[in-house]
Amino acid sequence: MNPVFAEGFSPVYDGESRLLILGSFPSVKSREVGFYYGNPQNRFWKTICGFFSEQIPASIEEKREFLLRRKIALWDVVLSCEIVGSSDTSIRGEVVADVPALFKESKIERIFCNGKKSYSLLCEHFPEFIERTTLLPSTSPANPRFSADVWKEELEKVFLPLSC
Repeated sequence: MNPVFAEGFSPVYDGESRLLILGSFPSVKSREVGFYYGNPQNRFWKTICGFFSEQIPASIEEKREFLLRRKIALWDVVLSCEIVGSSDTSIRGEVVADVPALFKESKIERIFCNGKKSYSLLCEHFPEFIERTTLLPSTSPANPRFSADVWKEELEKVFLPLSC
């Protein structure tokens, strides 16, 4: 298979966003649908919505509204690249997102990297953010080591702070 040039999506965030979930680059299915985690087999929406005990929103607009209401920003490290299918390992010639700009325009305190590729690219391009970043197992259906419990534990640290 030959690589194709592809472009990702704009970030979902507003000035009240507290958590940035950073993926690597949209899958083929996501690019077809036109929004993040568009593959119904991807565990992202089930995991995030399940944490808040909410149904998975049906439309892109409802997903956007859910994220903003829950103070979650969503973006990918790679804005555009050459890629074969949905394979993170095939990403070449990437243009990376302006992560620092997102921090200036919001209240983001933490970054969750959805998988190793997003984490390695963040480390490479924005090492100043590593101390506030958590690497989580990819929600991709191709990841046999996914753990919803790990995601839940980390989400609790952001959204359920201990009270005195």
